[in-house]
Amino acid sequence: MKYLAWAIALIVLLAGVTGIVAPERLLSLRGIAATQAGLLAVSMARVAIGVVLIMTAPRSRAPKMLQIAGAAVLFAGLATPFFGVERTRAVLNWEAAQGPTLIRVGSLAVVAIGGLLAVALTPRRGHA
Repeated sequence: MKYLAWAIALIVLLAGVTGIVAPERLLSLRGIAATQAGLLAVSMARVAIGVVLIMTAPRSRAPKMLQIAGAAVLFAGLATPFFGVERTRAVLNWEAAQGPTLIRVGSLAVVAIGGLLAVALTPRRGHA
């Protein structure tokens, strides 16, 4: 399970760096989520990520933080299908209209979250 959690942290970091370096590439990939199948895939991925974070939390450096983050991602995954395809398209179109600066700023936050995940996933002393 810890390897899955580390893979999640790495993917989050890579997504953030991609958004900073090439925001247009990130925008083109996000368009996949603007379909019913895409929303369901995003929902399932969020639920799986939430479960992995919650299950990895007890042996981590910051168990409460990972449990809270995992629960938030899990509930976001459960709520994603209710957001709807039309609303998703509207949000994606609005973000695209704002230009690359908004994507880059958001991506900085994603890099920070990925870094926090990586630090939190390091084992506590005595659990290495």
